[in-house]
Amino acid sequence: MPITLPLHAVNRPAPEAIPNREKLTKKALSADHPTWCPGCGDFAVLATFYKVLEKKNLPHEQIVTIAGIGCSSRFPYFVNTYGTHFIHGRAIPYATGISLARPDLRVFVFGGDGDGYSIGGNHLDHGARKNVRLCYIIMDNFVYGLTKKQTSPTSPIGFKSKTDPAGSIDHPINPIKKLIANGATFIARTHAAFPAHMSQMFERAMDHDGFAVVEVLSECVEFYEGAFDAANSRKGGQFNLIEEKKWDGTPEDEKRHDVTDEIAAYKLAHLPFPGVFGVFYESDRPTKNALEYKWIETTREKLGAASDLDLLKATFNRMK
Repeated sequence: MPITLPLHAVNRPAPEAIPNREKLTKKALSADHPTWCPGCGDFAVLATFYKVLEKKNLPHEQIVTIAGIGCSSRFPYFVNTYGTHFIHGRAIPYATGISLARPDLRVFVFGGDGDGYSIGGNHLDHGARKNVRLCYIIMDNFVYGLTKKQTSPTSPIGFKSKTDPAGSIDHPINPIKKLIANGATFIARTHAAFPAHMSQMFERAMDHDGFAVVEVLSECVEFYEGAFDAANSRKGGQFNLIEEKKWDGTPEDEKRHDVTDEIAAYKLAHLPFPGVFGVFYESDRPTKNALEYKWIETTREKLGAASDLDLLKATFNRMK
């Protein structure tokens, strides 16, 4: 029998709390005790994720958490949902399959700068350009912590590590510019020391229908302590927020950021470290989920309400 997906599952609106459903609590969401080092910024990311899920009150059985390899990628162990701790750098293609096959599920991907920007960098590019419907939270600590201090793709020039004892000579990547260039339709940046701001970014990413990425500066206190002090107003730094346009016609609004302006997003992303925090870019380009569903349904109609097996046979016949 053909599988018919509800239209709302394809062109999905922002998640809404479901009335009369038992409230989703942190207790229900908590699984194994986190094994991160004391003081790791990832604890704040986990706590914020719990809090936002509680607020959204999504159906517990529809939440999926996927991760690759690394300290932050241990996330699925600590969240009581369906999920997988997958192979290194391959979380995006795995999550893509789940998102396309089951559009009714809420797919969350977690990783770090190593898994997301290095071995998984290519997959990140293609997930972004295809605009797969998922939410990717990248905990960037500028160092490989799980392997005891090696240079990562975002380590600054001069960073001394076990792989660069004299200091890194390689130019670090700029994740925000990379994501804009490759077509991600929601790109935000926050800091693990500011959970209120992090909650706002997570909520907006969850509300977005498309490839949503939130980069979180999450300090590794064991191998790169103080890496983000320059972005921490409590430690003498500056946590500068992006002021978004309110479209209120005031002179002040002319100076505010239009999140749909790709060039303006590039300019913000080009600011020197620590830069700014908030939503850099957001657009409503059609998702791969919706486009692929439309293509399948059109093909099914042409073949006279064909079954999935009929569609598969027709595809193979065209390839002969």
